[in-house]
Amino acid sequence: MLDEALAKAAQQVTAARKALPVIRAFFDAPTFTVTYVIHDAANRRAAVIDSVLAYDPASGRTSPDTADPIIAYIEAEGLTVDWHLETHAHADHLSAAPYLQRKLGGEIAIGAHIREVQQTFGKLFNAGVEFVPDGSQFDHLWQDGDSFSIGDLAVTVLHVPGHTPACVAYVVGDAVFVGDTMFMPDYGTARADFPGGNARQLFRSLRRLLELPPETRLFMCHDYLPDGRDHYVWETTVGEQRRANIHAHDGISEDTFVAIREARDHTLDMPRLILPSVQVNMRAGHLPPPDDNGVVYLKIPVNQL
Repeated sequence: MLDEALAKAAQQVTAARKALPVIRAFFDAPTFTVTYVIHDAANRRAAVIDSVLAYDPASGRTSPDTADPIIAYIEAEGLTVDWHLETHAHADHLSAAPYLQRKLGGEIAIGAHIREVQQTFGKLFNAGVEFVPDGSQFDHLWQDGDSFSIGDLAVTVLHVPGHTPACVAYVVGDAVFVGDTMFMPDYGTARADFPGGNARQLFRSLRRLLELPPETRLFMCHDYLPDGRDHYVWETTVGEQRRANIHAHDGISEDTFVAIREARDHTLDMPRLILPSVQVNMRAGHLPPPDDNGVVYLKIPVNQL
């Protein structure tokens, strides 16, 4: 069956030579997360992808220290923010999207399958009647193949489940922001053992992205330091991933990938911030409502993960 969304994305990459996005990365070392500000040079319209709100689990304090440099950059460049884009409901950091929205404007958007994540984790956190798992906490929900623009930049949304059911990649001009679906070639791919994750789905999502033209630029949401590398990097290409990704290079079968991925996942601990992160990020980065004493609490379900 023809993959119309992927064909549209590939055509967009090929046609993007005259309108390439300006990309600025902000790396948060404590969570190994890369936030991107992308904008159209012609009319200064912009989007922020996968922002980070600092959170100290020992004290329970949040801080905008990770988000304020993004605001400073946007203001210095004279940009207008149209979108705060999430690739998925992150399990390793709290989203700064609501904070940035208050300061800069713009709409918060995520893939429509966030509803599945909300249903699963709403039950885990016993979220209460105030929390409706319908995606309404976000300003916009994307379907596979949706198109929109950032100024003159064409954007196509690709649904790439496997790490979570709601993962999407944003194809912006000739660049793809892949979220956690894949990492740099020497580190491999995302885990698939979270609730709703699926290694077979992840393999098919990876191969779908790797059908894009080989010169397509890929931007990671995270980078870690594997053995043999002492500096962080987060940009590669489809061609390089197909040649060298340790889990998903050309020639790896689906069954082999699933065996490798599931074996590795069995050795991994849960992310340090998964419990605070998911219950906030499934609310589009908003904290839960305060209790009757005016204090906001995050729940820690015991012996459930």
